[in-house]
Amino acid sequence: MAENVTLARPYAEAVFALAREQGTLDVWASALTRLSVVATDAQLLDCIGNPAATSSQIVQLLQQTAEIGTGTAQANFLQVLVEADRAQFLPEIDTLFTQLKNAHEGVLDAVVASAFPIDDTALARLTADIEAHFKSKVRITLRIDPELIGGVRIAVGDEVIDASVRGKLATLAAALQN
Repeated sequence: MAENVTLARPYAEAVFALAREQGTLDVWASALTRLSVVATDAQLLDCIGNPAATSSQIVQLLQQTAEIGTGTAQANFLQVLVEADRAQFLPEIDTLFTQLKNAHEGVLDAVVASAFPIDDTALARLTADIEAHFKSKVRITLRIDPELIGGVRIAVGDEVIDASVRGKLATLAAALQN
């Protein structure tokens, strides 16, 4: 896994520099996300790894599946990746690009796990509280995790705020053992 990230990093950084210079960060983010989803498909990975498939066939397949127009910078990038036998690293390139884009825009990714669905009003309040706590804009990804029993668990980078019932019960159990 670490090797994949190491191999993907130069491509992500180059694409980010190009996208920032051209003012097309959102266009690239969208294209890389689509390519990342396509590149995780098992059948497509078999096609990419098939020695009988030519580079142009693989590029064409990826372009059509991810709806990347021909003659675009994204198509050219895809051609470079396929010729360098790096198309399988598209998910890592997408992740690294998103991290660079978020850092550039001053946005943090927050994963909020909740035992139950959160309505829009509560999510807006929670988002405002998280932004105030981290003194930065955040992009929330909401996940439902019934094992939490109640409350929420918030992860921003390597910092975790566990306000779930399960987390409080675990803390209580640890305190009782000591």
